Amino acid sequence: MILTGKLGEVMQESARISLSLIKSRLPLSSLSFNFKERDVHIHVPSGAVSKDGPSAGVALFTALASLVTGIKVNPTLAMTGEITLRGAVLPVGGIKEKLLAAHRAGIKKVLIPKENLRDLQDLPEEVRDELQVQAVEVIEDVLLEALGLRLPKPEILLRPGITQDGDLYRFSS
Repeated sequence: MILTGKLGEVMQESARISLSLIKSRLPLSSLSFNFKERDVHIHVPSGAVSKDGPSAGVALFTALASLVTGIKVNPTLAMTGEITLRGAVLPVGGIKEKLLAAHRAGIKKVLIPKENLRDLQDLPEEVRDELQVQAVEVIEDVLLEALGLRLPKPEILLRPGITQDGDLYRFSS
């Protein structure tokens, strides 16, 4: 992975975590992207706005997932949230300001960490009425909402006696 531009240390970590999650969660055999033959280059141009914080983790992950799957993200979708190495989506600050900015920009739907739902009470009613806000807990939720990809959540796969058949899970004793 090549990181250039004005990424702070936290954003660099988010980019690396995102790539690790892509490699560990997506079925690589079904992807047309070959990680051994291609570099992944993330460039964040320098500018007046500081770019260092965990809020871009979900967006970086989604951008990389879109790249390797070839599935485009709806341009009226916005997202925020920190991600962990285990794929959890953690809360971030400034939800009210981010949602107001998304609304002004014509965004129709926003993915936010589930733990940030309590911040919606600070939002003006007209914005709440016009903006669809979807809570996400793990990156599998993000993949479903942003790219339409349905993947099993890892905790399901780790339980003994459970097998998957398409979207169905079979339980044996």
